[in-house]
Amino acid sequence: MSITSVTKTDLTRRRMFAAALAAGVGAAVPISAARQAWAAPTAPGSSRLTLPRPTGPHPVGTVPLHLVDTSRPDPVAGPGHHRELMAGVWYPARRAEGLPRAPWMTEGALRALLTDAGFSLDPALGPLTAAHVGAPVHHAGHRLPVIVYSHGSGSHRGDHTIMVQELASRGYAVVTVDHTHDTFTEFPDGRVLTPDDVPMYPRDFAADLRFLLDCVEELAAGRNPDADGKPLPQGLLGALDPKRIGAFGWSKGGTATALTMLADQRVRAGLSLDGPMQPTITADLDRPFMMMTAVFTRDAMPDVAEFWTHLRGWRLDIQAGGAIHPSYGDNVTLIPQAGKILGMTDQQIQDMIGTLDPARAVRIQQAYPLAFFDLHLRHRRERLLDGPSTAFPEVKFIP
Repeated sequence: MSITSVTKTDLTRRRMFAAALAAGVGAAVPISAARQAWAAPTAPGSSRLTLPRPTGPHPVGTVPLHLVDTSRPDPVAGPGHHRELMAGVWYPARRAEGLPRAPWMTEGALRALLTDAGFSLDPALGPLTAAHVGAPVHHAGHRLPVIVYSHGSGSHRGDHTIMVQELASRGYAVVTVDHTHDTFTEFPDGRVLTPDDVPMYPRDFAADLRFLLDCVEELAAGRNPDADGKPLPQGLLGALDPKRIGAFGWSKGGTATALTMLADQRVRAGLSLDGPMQPTITADLDRPFMMMTAVFTRDAMPDVAEFWTHLRGWRLDIQAGGAIHPSYGDNVTLIPQAGKILGMTDQQIQDMIGTLDPARAVRIQQAYPLAFFDLHLRHRRERLLDGPSTAFPEVKFIP
């Protein structure tokens, strides 16, 4: 499958998801069904969609960051303008009572996503996360290991919130980023940018991640990288551990994770969620790397198979039976909720998320990335990664 076809798949997924939000339910459904629902009266008792709660011992806090990379020009804005990014830091919180929960997407970004699909927006329909905005950081006598996240083509930094908030609830700081010009993003001054015609390749995503690593080091050193000098939550400055950094990404972001590791030794372990590994990667990687594959498997994708041969350190390839490309992400739980409201058939829902049971998919998302990063950033060995588990019979280990 080519890079172009991957992008078209993500575009279709984005439009389907936007159509469902406009229908009043918050997940991907066929546009024809969404238009019918939009024209119908709102169902009694209907409400915003929900995400599963994280299972870790800590409440979760989050704060957005407005970042400017002065070393790179903006490919659209022209001379004198540098690359701007919106990011978010998620972390274990000390207390969160009374603080607002963060939205899955900001109102402006969500409105833009829906406009892209040709619908108006009710901003109250978008899911809320488990994270509380600005909560003070929980300290346990040591710095927090860090994980950076890269989304897929035409997506946004909230697309894998289930994984992000699970890791934060387990003691990690997770830094997510919107890859400007290939995402829906909103800046503090109200500007909203959408995916446009400027080509954004995995290497561009990787450049964003490397800049994000610079910002992690700034935070670790007690300096605020926010371009506007926005106050940060209590305890965040100096809380991150720049010597224990991992990375993960979905689709194009999975490829970008691999490219980032090849270019930057600061990332000690990487996880790809069904990344196509295009263009072909032929350099050797000597640090731990794990693949959770679904559609872009080694059997189906020569590029993925080639990349596997260049993994010289710890490596693992797992696949959940019945999973398809969106199965390792938030859509696996949002789409079934939408389907129930709109009266979709089980087959229609399965066409969008695969046959893997959504509740099981969520548990897989919460368990396997955590076990991987615990092993390689905290040296906590989990038998879950040693081979097939009776707790997760759906998960196959690909030799």
